[in-house]
Amino acid sequence: MIAVTFSGGKKTLFMFFLYNILLFVAAFFIVPYYALKMLLTGKYRKSFSQKFGYIKPDQINAMKGNPRIWVHAVSVGEVTAAAPVIAKLRAHLPDACIVLSTSTETGQDMACKNIRDATVRIYYPLDIPFVVNKVIDLVQPDIFVMMETELWPNFIRACEKRAVKTVLINGRISPRSFKRYALTRFFWTPILNRIAAFGVISDLDARRLIDLGVPSSRTRTFGNAKYDSFAAEASPNLQQAASEKLNIATGENVLVAGSTHDGEEQIILTVYKKLLGVFPDFKLILVPRHPERAQAVAQMAKKEGFDDILMMSQINSGKRRTQERIVIINVIGELFKAYSLATVVYCGGSLVSKGGQNILEPAAWGKVVFFGPYMEDFQDEKALLEASGAGITVQNGDELFNGIAGLTNDQKTLRALGEKGRQVVAANVGASRNYADLIVRNLLR
Repeated sequence: MIAVTFSGGKKTLFMFFLYNILLFVAAFFIVPYYALKMLLTGKYRKSFSQKFGYIKPDQINAMKGNPRIWVHAVSVGEVTAAAPVIAKLRAHLPDACIVLSTSTETGQDMACKNIRDATVRIYYPLDIPFVVNKVIDLVQPDIFVMMETELWPNFIRACEKRAVKTVLINGRISPRSFKRYALTRFFWTPILNRIAAFGVISDLDARRLIDLGVPSSRTRTFGNAKYDSFAAEASPNLQQAASEKLNIATGENVLVAGSTHDGEEQIILTVYKKLLGVFPDFKLILVPRHPERAQAVAQMAKKEGFDDILMMSQINSGKRRTQERIVIINVIGELFKAYSLATVVYCGGSLVSKGGQNILEPAAWGKVVFFGPYMEDFQDEKALLEASGAGITVQNGDELFNGIAGLTNDQKTLRALGEKGRQVVAANVGASRNYADLIVRNLLR
């Protein structure tokens, strides 16, 4: 291990100097790009000023209560994991000021809709020293909590200078991330050693942190807080609401393809056409991982001969689905509800090399989940569902069609496997309480 001091030292100071030089060089190109995109498309308009340290006076005035806990959840996935943890914190510390930050506007929208226990919601600042210092001084947290593995060196260093404890929870280090961290370990080891405690999803994540120089005494394995969130949210009322909104009755044949990436939609459409040859009543709910791709996906479907396509945004605006076979979800926050209507599910980012997406969401509804071979970011979830039979790996579209057709023809097996997946999710709840306890213990030290 490279020798560094905890709070400074010439090597550490030099690395921060180099990091900030590279950061400002990158900002020279990136900031104009995002500013232009904001002007042309309106994207990032809500978050732009706050990322540079401007917090509205009413938000600052609302930061009342003690202790002050700042929880950072980057985007939608991290917000989902944060929800049950924040609920536990609120139950344990009813007078606390809980500040929740996100990096993305989609994450912020999800936080506003789903996390009512937060006192204030803000955008996370860019990791520029004067911006970071300004925002931390405005929020004045007693503890800063990072969801998953969101490490920003200047921010962590600024917290240390102010004696603000930092804790990482629901930590995950994917194989790709671990390789990058390992290659630049000389930089990340002193950053990681500024963090008081690590609560991680799996023992493998803990071992990777230890390999990067984190003392084993600071790591705890508690599982995935998303289990708690999904298990709590998968309710008959939510399913009924989704059924009425999409005008799809429970029991109808529906393929939900969730979080798909470029290169996967064509496969799904080909599979769907083949399914219609066997099951003419099948419907398709297609959910691109990035909603801005929805129009391109719709054009792709039209080229395949599908003119009966409806966008979720149209439904939200009052248009009722009647005979349309394909619904494309182009808004945030609808995927989990859509899974409740599925006969079977395909989870994207896995037939193309994107590391996979979260397969626990459909499993919480008791759905069998198909996915491709590229599941590097969700190995634990993959192993759990495959062991139960509720998760099935396919190598290509032909295998996906055969798997869906076979299970659709065998409803008894389909229901039995789906129930086993639901039980896997239910059996792993409890992580959020452990993470909340970890935060409270470090807060009181």
